[in-house]
Parts: sequence; structure tokens; C-alpha cells
Amino acid sequence: MNINKKYVYYCCALLLSFNYIDVWALSTDAEKPIVIDSNTASYDDKTATSIYTGDVVSIQGSIKVNSDKLTVYFINGEADKLVFTGNKAKFKQTPNEGDEDITGEALIGEFYPKKNLLILMNESTVWQGNTTYSSNYIEYDIKTSLVKAGEKSSDSKRVHVVLNPKTTN
Repeated sequence: MNINKKYVYYCCALLLSFNYIDVWALSTDAEKPIVIDSNTASYDDKTATSIYTGDVVSIQGSIKVNSDKLTVYFINGEADKLVFTGNKAKFKQTPNEGDEDITGEALIGEFYPKKNLLILMNESTVWQGNTTYSSNYIEYDIKTSLVKAGEKSSDSKRVHVVLNPKTTN
């Protein structure tokens, strides 16, 4: 077993030993480790990928993603791209202390940790407070909480936004 494979094996074992992590400081989400909990895990040294299946929970700081399957692609031993799939993968993040959570779901999600970018594809929806964005393609910048919906290359794919009035009590 080479060093890279040993490193990934021990990291997977360590990650799988965690069950849940409380919300961390929000300004440092990107600096936190990605913790994954699942029913099964495997690593392929040739393709530098690990696959997690069965009630997968991934947490990085205040960001939490639930999915049926997660594939992690490594470059030089670091997680470069995480692909969430399943019966509507769901995510949640608290953008700033005291702000309402941003939540979303999609059939496919791609997370690029180095870019702080989450891309939701196929039946995608993002909610925050009274606002809902729905599209087949949504980009969410985790660091700035910026949501971009729709595809510039296609006028036929529409974005649906609902801005509900605030309720007064």
C-alpha cells in the first residue's frame, strides 16, 4: 500500500468514525475539514476517487449535505470535486450568524471546495427566507452566499423565482 493510499484509507476510517458535528464558526467554513458519514465507503487508488453510499451526510463547518451517493475526486491527495447524487440531494448552510439558513436540493450536486462553489443540476431549488429559486442549473457561492440560476447558453431553460411578502405577527 503506497503512502497516498494509506493516507486516504486512514482519513476514510477517521471520517467514518464521526456521527455528527455541531455548527462551526461560519467565516471559516472553507478552512474546516470535510467530514463524511455513510453506510459504505471505498477508495480506488488508480482513479483517485472515493465513493460513499447509503444515507451519506457530508459536513464542512456550517455546510451540511445529505445524499444517497457521494463521489470524491482527488488531485494530489486533496479533495478537488465532490459529486452528490440520489433522490434529491439536500444542502443547508448558515451564511452568517443570525441570518436565515440557505437550503437547497437537486438530483445532482457538484461541490468544488477550493472555489467555494456548489452547483445544483436537474430539478434544482434553493430557498432562503421568503425567496425561492428553481431551475435546472443553479450556482451557489458558499463564501459570498451568491445564487445564480439559469444557463446563459440557453434561452429555452427558464428560471422560476418566488418572492413572498414577509408575514407580520
